[in-house]
Amino acid sequence: MMATVSARPHSEGRQYFDPIGFLQKIVAIDSCDPPGREFEIAKLVHAELLALGVEADLDQFLPGRANVLGRIRGTGEKTALVFSSHMDTVPVGTVPWQRWPFSGEVENGRLYGRGATDMKSALAAMIAAAGKLAKESRQKLKGDVILAFTAGESANLLGARRFAEQGLKEEIGAFLCGEPSDLDVVIVEKAALWLRATATGRLGHVSGAAGVNAIDLIHQFLARLYALDLKGPQHPLLDEQTLRVGRIQGGSAVNLTPDHCTVDFDIRLHPGVDHKEIVEKVSQLAPADVSISILDFKPAVESPPDDTFVKLCVDVCGRHRGLPPEIRGVSYYSDGTVLLDGLSVPFAIIGPGALGLSGQPDESVSIENVLKAVDIYEDVALAWLS
Repeated sequence: MMATVSARPHSEGRQYFDPIGFLQKIVAIDSCDPPGREFEIAKLVHAELLALGVEADLDQFLPGRANVLGRIRGTGEKTALVFSSHMDTVPVGTVPWQRWPFSGEVENGRLYGRGATDMKSALAAMIAAAGKLAKESRQKLKGDVILAFTAGESANLLGARRFAEQGLKEEIGAFLCGEPSDLDVVIVEKAALWLRATATGRLGHVSGAAGVNAIDLIHQFLARLYALDLKGPQHPLLDEQTLRVGRIQGGSAVNLTPDHCTVDFDIRLHPGVDHKEIVEKVSQLAPADVSISILDFKPAVESPPDDTFVKLCVDVCGRHRGLPPEIRGVSYYSDGTVLLDGLSVPFAIIGPGALGLSGQPDESVSIENVLKAVDIYEDVALAWLS
């Protein structure tokens, strides 16, 4: 454990918060995971919340890794509504960008930079909404609004697991996440099953005993793996279940037979699919010298389309967009996979970022969407906690 900083908010609260200016500031901070380094953003978020009159704790739980928990207190008559956002981003990648990835440049109504869509734009919008709620609506809220801003969502959900350890799950009455949705309403996300296949060979050399090539063993395994039938029951909001290889490591020198090789792969599953059965199917495909292990499993999250909270989100988005939002499903996961695991509470994703731009070169977000998201988040909180 590192350190938690608690401080009292400014009693009056700042009169104005510029979400676009703040978004430019945090996009300019490299928080790609690995290694993360969210602490620099967390310090800014913490300071802004306090300045806006919002209670906030800064929790640096590992070197450079930090969460921020904000709270606008209601009367306690209803359980809390959680606003969820993360402060890390995926890496920049090797494909050249037309703009500096951390510029925060604005052009033609869009703000550019890594994290603009996924999901620093939602973070800025939620802070702006919290400031308005703290200033104008404190006495109207029958339950708390909790701001759960995390580190490490993009890979291993470090920040969400930290919040779960601290007991946040016990407070959640409804969960609104700001992952990219283009201001549509997402109500289901796939499960993510991460597996590793490890091949054990025997070291060899061309001038002597050939050994057993671990890379060849993995090659044989992958040929079988790609033929694995993942078809299951159709989901009305999701595409097919998928399998993707993400990393292969093996060999020590070009002139030595590799005695070790690993491959890590990602399987995305529909809600209700037993991931243990999938692990068993994969294990049956593995040759004798290839073993299968689970790196991580992130359960699916889903709300029914006729849920009261979902209907409220659809109504609020429709009013601010000027047209009805789509109800959608996504293949990505969010902090909800940890914070809602085992709970039966309403869940929805509404984010200003566009689906499909996460992790892309020249990532950007619509400034108009960010400003609309501020009003949507505020109105959802007011309506749900009225």
